[in-house]
Amino acid sequence: MRRFDPSTIDAAATVLHHGGVLAYPTEAVFGLGCDPHDRAAFDHVFALKGRPATQGVLLIAATFEQVEPYIDFASVPVAVLEHVRASWPGPNTWVFPRSARVPDWVAGAHPGIALRVTAHGPAAALCRAFGRPLVSTSANPHGEPPARDLPTLERYFGDRLDAALDAPLGGLDRPTLIRDALSGAIIRA
Repeated sequence: MRRFDPSTIDAAATVLHHGGVLAYPTEAVFGLGCDPHDRAAFDHVFALKGRPATQGVLLIAATFEQVEPYIDFASVPVAVLEHVRASWPGPNTWVFPRSARVPDWVAGAHPGIALRVTAHGPAAALCRAFGRPLVSTSANPHGEPPARDLPTLERYFGDRLDAALDAPLGGLDRPTLIRDALSGAIIRA
C-alpha cells in the first residue's frame, strides 16, 4: 500500500484517476474511495470489503457544485435544498432523489443517492485535487469495525489496497448521520 500525506495530495488523486482505490480519513473513520464512474475500481472497493454491492455507497465532495450533477432537482423542493445547503460543508449526509448521472452500481438497490459536502480538511482537499466527488464507504471488511488508523488499514487490506492518505481523522466518535433530504427521517444514526 502506497502512502501519501497532505503535501502529496495531487499524487494521491492521480491514483484515483488511474482506477485505484485509496483509503482516506473522514470525519470519524477511514473511508475507501474511488472514482464513482469507474466500475472496475468500484468493484475493487466491494471486493476489499467483502460486501454485496447492492447496498450502495455515498459520495463525498468538497463543494456543492461537485454534487449538483447527481441530484434530481426536479424532485427536490427549494426549501429542502436551502436547508441541506445550510448544513454543508459539514458532517451531514443527505439522501436525495438521484439524477441519471448516478451510476446504478453506486446507488445499489436504492432509488436515491447519499451525498456529503465535507468540512474535513484532508477529505475535502482530496476531492478538490480529484476534481469531483469520491465514493465513500467505511474502510473495513464486512462485519469488522471501521479502520481509524493506518496500522488497522494495513492489517485489514495489506497490498490489496492501492494507497492511503496519511492524515488525521476529523474528531467525530462515529460516522456521520444520514438523513433523507425530503422527509428529514434518520436513515443512520
